[in-house]
Amino acid sequence: MKTPKHPDGGSVFAPVDHRTAIAAETARFVAAVKDADLATAVPSCPGWTLADLVKHTGSVQRWFSVLLRERIQEPPRKREVDLRLPDQEDGYADWLAESATVAADAFASTDPNLPMWAWGVDQHARFWARRMLFETLLHRADAELALGSRPAIDRLVAVDGIDEFLVNLPFATSFAPKVANLRGPDKTIRFSSTDGDDDWLVRLRSDGFGLETTHPTADTADATVRGTAADLLLLVYGRLPYTAEVLAHEGDEDLLAHWFANSAF
Repeated sequence: MKTPKHPDGGSVFAPVDHRTAIAAETARFVAAVKDADLATAVPSCPGWTLADLVKHTGSVQRWFSVLLRERIQEPPRKREVDLRLPDQEDGYADWLAESATVAADAFASTDPNLPMWAWGVDQHARFWARRMLFETLLHRADAELALGSRPAIDRLVAVDGIDEFLVNLPFATSFAPKVANLRGPDKTIRFSSTDGDDDWLVRLRSDGFGLETTHPTADTADATVRGTAADLLLLVYGRLPYTAEVLAHEGDEDLLAHWFANSAF
């Protein structure tokens, strides 16, 4: 996979405008839930309803917007945000749309290259826009899956999302503690897209794991999963099992089971 790099080591896919994509993904989310029963269960987020999903996504957008406006330089000590959540759930869809406007206002007043604290690799304001995009996109997909629709995901956005997930996953243990279990005696897993030449090689070592930044595409791996970029994005986030018909896998089955039992968040 040929991936341009930030000087700090974080990957960036130039074709994706994260700020614009957030607005588009939020609009799709709003359209999906506008006339839906918000009491509908969301199987991909066990225990949640559509109302919970909308509230979570809008809250994340507003919380990240606060972080951007405050230009945080260290981990925040509190998460108190004026959500302005409607008293009635029939106002939730419009509230989610307004959350994207709050985010757009924060983006407009923040240089994406501004140094900031972030829990992942890229210690700049742009980290939060990229993270917000995939929080929004995945929960839009959750809503559509709950309503019986197959989510459509742009290939370039999906490619960027897979990279964003794998680059930052080693740093997610504070909220995804099972990630600490992702160790192995120099074992590799390849994720390979069938609708492009993009692939990712993850190496598990005795002291942890990481995404290999350079590798020949002809390299073998201990286990491989192949699918479209959109399906691979749903896979890494635990929305598809690696045994799904739309995916192909080969190699060490125990290694794949171990990875997927500990990597999704």
